[in-house]
Amino acid sequence: MDGTETGWGRPAEPAPRWRALLDRARHGARAAEEQAAETEREAPPAPPQQFGQPLPTRRPYNPLDPRSQQPPAGQQPGYEQSGYEQPGFDQRAPEQQFEPRPMPQRPINPLDPRHQVRQPSPQPQPSPPPHPEPNGRRGVPEQPHSFFSPSSAPARSTPAAPPAPIAPPPITPPPAPQRDYPRGRASAAAPVRAPSPAPAPTSPAGARIEWRQTEPSGEMERAVAVLRRKLGKPRVLAFANPKGGVHKTTATVLAAATIGSVRGRGVLAWDDNELRGTLGLRAGSARHARTIKHLLADLMQIENLHGDGLLSELDAYLRHASDGSYDVLAGEENPRFAQRLDQGTVRRVMDLLRRTHDVICVDTGNNVESVNWQTVMRQADQLVITTVPREDAAFTADWMLDVLDESGMGDLVANAVTLISCPSPGPLPMLADFAKHFATRTRGVAVVPYDPSLEVGSSIEYQDLQPETKQAWLKAASMMIEPFAE
Repeated sequence: MDGTETGWGRPAEPAPRWRALLDRARHGARAAEEQAAETEREAPPAPPQQFGQPLPTRRPYNPLDPRSQQPPAGQQPGYEQSGYEQPGFDQRAPEQQFEPRPMPQRPINPLDPRHQVRQPSPQPQPSPPPHPEPNGRRGVPEQPHSFFSPSSAPARSTPAAPPAPIAPPPITPPPAPQRDYPRGRASAAAPVRAPSPAPAPTSPAGARIEWRQTEPSGEMERAVAVLRRKLGKPRVLAFANPKGGVHKTTATVLAAATIGSVRGRGVLAWDDNELRGTLGLRAGSARHARTIKHLLADLMQIENLHGDGLLSELDAYLRHASDGSYDVLAGEENPRFAQRLDQGTVRRVMDLLRRTHDVICVDTGNNVESVNWQTVMRQADQLVITTVPREDAAFTADWMLDVLDESGMGDLVANAVTLISCPSPGPLPMLADFAKHFATRTRGVAVVPYDPSLEVGSSIEYQDLQPETKQAWLKAASMMIEPFAE
């Protein structure tokens, strides 16, 4: 039978017991062991084993022990005589302990991590008697000072890594340059976020220039945004003033060109002047000589078309701007043709143009009593009063507003926009007075400056206008469209 278990399947004695006996045997403690054995044999029999007491153990057989070679009489080799009649059991009482004896220090293994951090003690202390583990496994041998020396605590569990890599002191210094680095960046970026107002003489001038450019650009962006919005349905803008020479045709063309340059398509300028208007000559490229007269001849046939067929057929009667931003329906040059534009005909033409275009700018005539003029006023969504800073032009425009108000079109007058065109460069003494007067009668007043490209009276090209003139027309056009923009 080997020395690992007893004959009844009980666990063997814990490791510290037989190791201590083996060490005593190696170092010549034979006399002390014989005396301890005699004392154990003379001890009275132990009481019956109760629950919680250690099981009887068998002393392992040591071939090097001289006692194992000559066992006492009546005792088997490797067993101790106890109070039971069965040999091989040790029935000592649990409270019985060995007298403390000095134990020689074992050689230290330099590769054992338990001895790398523990300082050797000058005097070994007696170890407590071995006790079996609760689960029946062999106990791990405990070294001296295992409960009082902190350095021996890691030796009881699985050996861990040496303490040198666990608490690395060089990790603390790296955060210092990281904290200093953002402070360096913040200090370098501080002048960019909060520039000092002073020393350079060119910085104040540059700031003023940027401010002057930023303010109008914001207004222009707002005006462009208004012109690009949806209008809900096609809108008709009527440009009216019974007085001639007040830039009525010019305003119609430039309003269509400005709105068309922003929206891209769907804008038309119609010359509805019954007394030989000139809008067809000043706007658009004359690909053909067709006018409203030719359109009315084929009006019934064109009205029955839809979709792309309608667009392609109507395009044969229209003229187009050089940049393609708007279309032109030219008026008839024969004065006798005005008698054919009755109320029903004007409405049919207006309904046809609304099917193909979103914004229709109408240049009206000078006769407020004509059926053609009155029909356009009743079909219009927005009234634009064109005038120049002269007393006769302002008086005629003011009289026309009274006529429309008396005719039951007070809402059209209240929502109207007054457009004052400057006919010459330089200051105009009556401009401020006229603007103040029409501001009390209409929804808004827009002033457009003088532009030399419009002085000759030839074809109007939107690209040839001055930047100030384009900005003024953007503001004026956005004022006209703003009530309908969604």
